Amino acid sequence: MKLPEIKRLVEEINLADLENAELALLEEQQPTFIVNGDDEGEKLTHVMAAIWIKKDMEKNGNDFRTSMRNFSQKVRTSIS
Repeated sequence: MKLPEIKRLVEEINLADLENAELALLEEQQPTFIVNGDDEGEKLTHVMAAIWIKKDMEKNGNDFRTSMRNFSQKVRTSIS
């Protein structure tokens, strides 16, 4: 997971396009825009993270850093 790529997606791509990209990647197709990552799994991770962060920003009025921190905490909790 690369934070600069997640940040780029959050800043440059709207939510509907991110959700369409998520579906495309899940169906082993290419999204309509470039998603950087070492493999399809990492690309999907970046898109899913961007979706979660964008929704958190909109719902809670958070800035990117706060929403990214919330996302990272959620990931750490699910792993441990």
